[in-house]
Amino acid sequence: MTGDYFAAEDLTQETFLSAYRHIESFAGSNEKAYLCRIAANKCTDYLKSAARRQIPSEESAWAARPDAAAGPEASALEDEIYTTLLKRCSGLKPPYDKIAILYFCEEKNAEEIASNQNKNVKTVQTQIYRARAMLRKLYEKERHAYEAT
Repeated sequence: MTGDYFAAEDLTQETFLSAYRHIESFAGSNEKAYLCRIAANKCTDYLKSAARRQIPSEESAWAARPDAAAGPEASALEDEIYTTLLKRCSGLKPPYDKIAILYFCEEKNAEEIASNQNKNVKTVQTQIYRARAMLRKLYEKERHAYEAT
Protein backbone atom coordinates (compact mmCIF):
# COMPACT_ATOMS: atom_id res chain seq x y z
CA MET A 1 0.00 0.00 0.00
CA THR A 2 2.78 2.48 0.76
CA GLY A 3 5.03 1.80 -2.21
CA ASP A 4 8.02 2.18 0.09
CA TYR A 5 9.70 -0.93 1.46
CA PHE A 6 11.17 0.75 4.53
CA ALA A 7 7.96 2.57 5.41
CA ALA A 8 6.15 -0.78 5.10
CA GLU A 9 8.61 -2.35 7.55
CA ASP A 10 7.99 0.45 10.06
CA LEU A 11 4.24 0.23 9.64
CA THR A 12 4.35 -3.55 10.13
CA GLN A 13 6.11 -3.06 13.43
CA GLU A 14 3.59 -0.43 14.48
CA THR A 15 0.75 -2.78 13.50
CA PHE A 16 2.02 -5.62 15.68
CA LEU A 17 2.79 -3.28 18.58
CA SER A 18 -0.72 -1.86 18.40
CA ALA A 19 -2.22 -5.37 18.25
CA TYR A 20 -0.13 -6.47 21.24
CA ARG A 21 -1.19 -3.44 23.29
CA HIS A 22 -4.87 -4.16 22.59
CA ILE A 23 -4.75 -7.97 22.59
CA GLU A 24 -7.53 -8.31 25.17
CA SER A 25 -10.00 -6.33 23.03
CA PHE A 26 -9.93 -8.74 20.09
CA ALA A 27 -9.40 -12.05 21.93
CA GLY A 28 -11.80 -14.65 20.55
CA SER A 29 -12.57 -12.77 17.32
CA ASN A 30 -10.97 -13.25 13.94
CA GLU A 31 -7.37 -12.23 14.69
CA LYS A 32 -6.27 -12.21 11.04
CA ALA A 33 -9.00 -9.76 10.02
CA TYR A 34 -8.21 -7.60 13.04
CA LEU A 35 -4.48 -7.40 12.12
CA CYS A 36 -5.34 -6.61 8.49
CA ARG A 37 -7.65 -3.81 9.59
CA ILE A 38 -4.95 -2.30 11.88
CA ALA A 39 -2.37 -2.52 9.08
CA ALA A 40 -4.72 -0.90 6.56
CA ASN A 41 -5.48 1.92 8.99
CA LYS A 42 -1.76 2.48 9.69
CA CYS A 43 -1.05 2.63 5.95
CA THR A 44 -3.92 5.03 5.34
CA ASP A 45 -2.74 7.28 8.16
CA TYR A 46 0.79 7.18 6.78
CA LEU A 47 -0.34 8.13 3.28
CA LYS A 48 -2.47 11.00 4.61
CA SER A 49 0.19 12.42 6.91
CA ALA A 50 1.51 15.87 6.10
CA ALA A 51 5.11 14.76 6.48
CA ARG A 52 4.63 12.18 3.75
CA ARG A 53 3.32 14.76 1.27
CA GLN A 54 6.17 17.21 1.81
CA ILE A 55 8.85 16.90 -0.82
CA PRO A 56 11.99 18.76 0.16
CA SER A 57 13.28 21.25 -2.35
CA GLU A 58 16.90 21.16 -3.42
CA GLU A 59 17.69 24.33 -1.45
CA SER A 60 16.18 23.04 1.78
CA ALA A 61 17.96 19.69 1.41
CA TRP A 62 21.32 21.44 1.05
CA ALA A 63 20.51 23.87 3.86
CA ALA A 64 19.70 20.99 6.21
CA ARG A 65 22.94 19.23 5.36
CA PRO A 66 25.77 19.87 7.84
CA ASP A 67 28.44 22.20 6.54
CA ALA A 68 31.36 20.17 5.19
CA ALA A 69 33.78 23.07 5.65
CA ALA A 70 33.15 23.15 9.39
CA GLY A 71 35.67 20.38 10.12
CA PRO A 72 39.20 21.08 11.28
CA GLU A 73 40.79 19.49 8.21
CA ALA A 74 38.75 21.61 5.81
CA SER A 75 39.43 24.72 7.87
CA ALA A 76 43.19 24.08 7.86
CA LEU A 77 43.13 23.45 4.11
CA GLU A 78 41.20 26.66 3.51
CA ASP A 79 43.72 28.61 5.62
CA GLU A 80 46.61 27.11 3.66
CA ILE A 81 45.00 28.00 0.33
CA TYR A 82 44.34 31.55 1.51
CA THR A 83 47.92 31.95 2.74
CA THR A 84 49.30 30.66 -0.57
CA LEU A 85 47.02 32.98 -2.55
CA LEU A 86 48.01 35.96 -0.41
CA LYS A 87 51.70 35.13 -0.91
CA ARG A 88 51.24 34.84 -4.70
CA CYS A 89 49.27 38.11 -4.85
CA SER A 90 51.91 39.92 -2.78
CA GLY A 91 54.59 38.67 -5.17
CA LEU A 92 53.07 40.43 -8.18
CA LYS A 93 54.56 43.70 -9.40
CA PRO A 94 52.83 46.97 -8.48
CA PRO A 95 50.00 48.00 -8.92
CA TYR A 96 48.77 44.45 -9.58
CA ASP A 97 49.78 43.22 -6.13
CA LYS A 98 47.41 45.58 -4.27
CA ILE A 99 44.58 45.02 -6.75
CA ALA A 100 44.98 41.24 -6.55
CA ILE A 101 44.96 41.26 -2.74
CA LEU A 102 41.87 43.45 -2.61
CA TYR A 103 40.03 41.46 -5.27
CA PHE A 104 41.04 37.84 -4.62
CA CYS A 105 41.84 37.84 -0.89
CA GLU A 106 39.56 40.52 0.53
CA GLU A 107 36.83 39.75 -2.03
CA LYS A 108 36.08 43.35 -2.93
CA ASN A 109 34.48 44.09 -6.28
CA ALA A 110 35.93 46.39 -8.94
CA GLU A 111 33.69 49.30 -8.00
CA GLU A 112 34.74 49.19 -4.35
CA ILE A 113 38.42 48.99 -5.27
CA ALA A 114 38.08 51.88 -7.73
CA SER A 115 36.39 54.12 -5.19
CA ASN A 116 38.96 53.27 -2.46
CA GLN A 117 41.94 53.73 -4.80
CA ASN A 118 40.48 56.82 -6.56
CA LYS A 119 40.79 55.07 -9.93
CA ASN A 120 38.54 54.56 -12.90
CA VAL A 121 36.47 51.34 -12.74
CA LYS A 122 37.66 50.25 -16.20
CA THR A 123 41.28 50.72 -15.11
CA VAL A 124 40.69 48.52 -12.07
CA GLN A 125 38.91 45.88 -14.19
CA THR A 126 41.87 45.79 -16.55
CA GLN A 127 44.29 45.45 -13.64
CA ILE A 128 42.21 42.61 -12.18
CA TYR A 129 42.25 40.88 -15.57
CA ARG A 130 46.03 41.23 -15.85
CA ALA A 131 46.60 40.17 -12.22
CA ARG A 132 44.48 37.07 -12.86
CA ALA A 133 46.57 36.21 -15.91
CA MET A 134 49.79 36.65 -13.89
CA LEU A 135 48.48 34.44 -11.09
CA ARG A 136 47.36 31.82 -13.61
CA LYS A 137 50.90 31.71 -15.02
CA LEU A 138 52.36 31.31 -11.54
CA TYR A 139 50.00 28.48 -10.65
CA GLU A 140 50.55 26.73 -14.00
CA LYS A 141 54.31 26.97 -13.54
CA GLU A 142 53.95 25.47 -10.07
CA ARG A 143 51.65 22.72 -11.39
CA HIS A 144 54.11 21.78 -14.15
CA ALA A 145 56.96 21.65 -11.63
CA TYR A 146 54.83 19.39 -9.41
CA GLU A 147 53.91 17.09 -12.30
CA ALA A 148 57.56 16.82 -13.33
CA THR A 149 58.51 15.39 -9.93
